[in-house]
Amino acid sequence: MSLLLSTVVAAGTLTGCVLQELAKDCGGTDDRVKEMAALDILDSRPAEATVARGFEEVDAGCWADSGDVAVYANRTYAFPGTQGEVAAHYRTAAARDGWSPDPEASSDDLCFVKEGMSLYVSFLTAEGLEEDGHGNRPDLTTGAGYSIDVHSFGEGDVGAGC
Repeated sequence: MSLLLSTVVAAGTLTGCVLQELAKDCGGTDDRVKEMAALDILDSRPAEATVARGFEEVDAGCWADSGDVAVYANRTYAFPGTQGEVAAHYRTAAARDGWSPDPEASSDDLCFVKEGMSLYVSFLTAEGLEEDGHGNRPDLTTGAGYSIDVHSFGEGDVGAGC
């Protein structure tokens, strides 16, 4: 037992703050999760877009992996129009809500940043839905089904970007 304890202490000494980083988790993020789930941009959508069946509630939560803690919220919509119409809507809605295009992202990406958060609009494919366990969803793959995701990483919201 003392050999095991010595090994753990030595590993902690050699790796510096790694053990402290691994101890980070989602404790204390409940208020931040609620704030992000209530962001107006998640309810913004083109006029004919509908909340996708099975995605009626905002999906919000926290995940911690390898010391990284992220709070997220997302919505999924079915839209009978084109991806171009969705893009035009979110470029306008994001700017009106104080989001700026992410300077690190491609000009074609629908990626925005605001106050340590990143917002990304992604279009859904049949393959992606199948991988995520949502099966055959013509309502999301005909026209421009899409998801709008907001993330905030770490304490002090450092690391926002797409």
